[in-house]
Amino acid sequence: MGDSVFSPRVGCGAAVLHEGKLLLVKRCRPPEAGHWGLPGGKVDWLEPVSAAVAREISEELGIVIRPQQLLCIVDQIDIHGNEHWVAPVYLVEDFIGEPELREPKALSEFGWFHLDQMPAPLTRATEVTIAVLKESRTELYSGCSS
Repeated sequence: MGDSVFSPRVGCGAAVLHEGKLLLVKRCRPPEAGHWGLPGGKVDWLEPVSAAVAREISEELGIVIRPQQLLCIVDQIDIHGNEHWVAPVYLVEDFIGEPELREPKALSEFGWFHLDQMPAPLTRATEVTIAVLKESRTELYSGCSS
């Protein structure tokens, strides 16, 4: 069997939490232009995903992060748009600097939002990540163990 000309693209994102709020950015470009989403972007060839996340967040928002743990992997398939993205999302609860927009052609604004008070519309990756965050926080605070 030969190699396919189609293959998934690899993205990455960061769930940056501070004082109980999640950092989101509003996208200007497709896919999902006008949607609020996690900061992040494309993983470059031979670049470790954790390094890509740190680079993308620095480029977009000017903050320095250290990805703590892999939170989830979002598999986003858009048959109509003929796109397939796989995006690991890292949890980040510690960063250096104050966020500021550094890519105004890609992002129109940013904000901090409580998990139960999200803006609309949200990107698909953000919806998945918020569900995982809510589930993990519930398990953490309820004292459940397996």
